[in-house]
Amino acid sequence: MLSKVAVVLSEQLTMFEFGVICEVFGLDRTADGLPAFDFRVCGAEPGVALRSNTPGVTVAPEYGLAELAKADLIAIPAATPNSECGFDPRIVEAIGTAAAAGITVLTVCSGAFLAGAAGLLDGRTCTTHWRHVDKLAAAYPETTVDPDVLFVDEGNLITSAGTAAGIDACLHLVRRELGSAVANAIARRMVVSPQRDGGQRQFIERPIAACTSDSLVPTLTWMNDHLDLPHTVAELATRANMSTRTFARRFAAETGTTPGKWLTNQRILLAKQLLEETGLGLEHIAARAGFGSGALLRHHFQRMVGIAPTEYRRRFGDGRETVRAAV
Repeated sequence: MLSKVAVVLSEQLTMFEFGVICEVFGLDRTADGLPAFDFRVCGAEPGVALRSNTPGVTVAPEYGLAELAKADLIAIPAATPNSECGFDPRIVEAIGTAAAAGITVLTVCSGAFLAGAAGLLDGRTCTTHWRHVDKLAAAYPETTVDPDVLFVDEGNLITSAGTAAGIDACLHLVRRELGSAVANAIARRMVVSPQRDGGQRQFIERPIAACTSDSLVPTLTWMNDHLDLPHTVAELATRANMSTRTFARRFAAETGTTPGKWLTNQRILLAKQLLEETGLGLEHIAARAGFGSGALLRHHFQRMVGIAPTEYRRRFGDGRETVRAAV
């Protein structure tokens, strides 16, 4: 069960990665029917401000390191060791002790270096931002560093690549521990894709629902609410009050992909959820997700997920009997 999250901060913390963890685990979304996390920001000296990598910005953790031993998850945002003495030994010891007791640790970007200092990487596979992979591999030679993937799940250790990959890792953990419905609801509030495969290469474009401009958010939301309907670029452009050419260009700039690829990815995500949480037959799921036929769903699902829908349900479904309902 994932209910108590402790974020551990050190000097020169990076605000984006810290913000990612706060956004996923630190906001109260109980009004949306989502579970509340007991979220605690921890440091070696509670109340003492720590410098961030953003000039003029400091963060004072409210709690001490004793909270790490009580947590279900320890989250480590990007962290840079002091050039002379490395990481604070008090933080290193507290993380190592908590991990040895079985507490899950999640790192974002260069936070993997702090996990390595605590002895968590030896004999395991991990990742970090592509700019840091050689340095991480040199610092911890007993570790296999995968330079390509978005995140690596090693059970009680999850490491992620830079910036947005931290969102993917956090949502993956939520999905693993609390289910697709909770992860999808959090992702929807953040306007990001509920799930990108951790094995995706860091450089390969893939449909992402993130949007840096408010102009497309209503359209993306409407598309996601009506995945069962056919969509054309012209129709979507009209809904967004743009020309077809402007809409296609803006969509690619804001989401990193085309409307067609974005829709296919979101439809696959919905199909996954239905396979996990319902007993609906494949044809019914195909209709609900906008594929039209079970054959088309199987084709896209196999291509994007790597296994057939029936095998996915066998692995991740809740075990309920399949409903042979008419579409």
